[in-house]
Amino acid sequence: MSGIRGTIVRVLLLAGSLVLWQAAVRTFRVPSFILPAPSEIGLALYRGAMSGIYLHHSWITLVETVLGFLLGSAVAFLTGTVLAASRRTEYFLYPFIVMFQNMPKVALAPLIIIWFGLGLASKVVSAALIAFFPLLVNTIVGLRSADEDRIDLMRSLGASQMQIFWMLRLPSALPFLMAGLEVAMVFSLVGAIVAEFVGAEAGLGMLIQSRNFSMDVAGEFAVLFILAALGLALNVVVVLVRRRVLFWDPSEKTAPDGRSMKGSTP
Repeated sequence: MSGIRGTIVRVLLLAGSLVLWQAAVRTFRVPSFILPAPSEIGLALYRGAMSGIYLHHSWITLVETVLGFLLGSAVAFLTGTVLAASRRTEYFLYPFIVMFQNMPKVALAPLIIIWFGLGLASKVVSAALIAFFPLLVNTIVGLRSADEDRIDLMRSLGASQMQIFWMLRLPSALPFLMAGLEVAMVFSLVGAIVAEFVGAEAGLGMLIQSRNFSMDVAGEFAVLFILAALGLALNVVVVLVRRRVLFWDPSEKTAPDGRSMKGSTP
């Protein structure tokens, strides 16, 4: 019942915010090219949904985001595993990784477009680059979080490095990895949109650019709402996977009232 009540409260808060927004725009007579009313945005959403244009561009952006997330996460996990296994390797390579991460991805996007073209590949690479670093850091920290006493015990029992990795280091790192994946998923969507802003044949970022050129502010807000909903849906997927994978972790257990115990104090 608490879950249903929470959902109702969220819906009421959203509805109340839209009502206040509508009232403020009408009361202060804000021009629609500055801040359109929710009713105008809803009309733009309806027209776009009926024409099918939002579905087409949303699907393209979704594919770019998911593929970039998978590519960036895979490379980040493999790189993080190598760096966590060798302090010497981390000493030499990690500064270069940090320097590359500090480069503005908006500045790199034009080069990525030149190298990989206007199609899918450039968007996937851009999304992967932005998703890479958060999971890399969490992978290194997570793999090194294993209890040293347990590692020494497994070594004394004759366990190999691979057995220690699969049976101790990786399970200990899973909470860190799942937290990194949540951030990486959000960043993947940002990376895909940034690349679409620079140059694209389709996608929600390209659609925002075209609406901006035509001064269709209500249409821009409609696309922004779609992006927000898409990001929320992707986050929910990662959270559901995390709960399935970390069912044993205390942070995923629920209190008697149905709320998550994450972040709670005794």
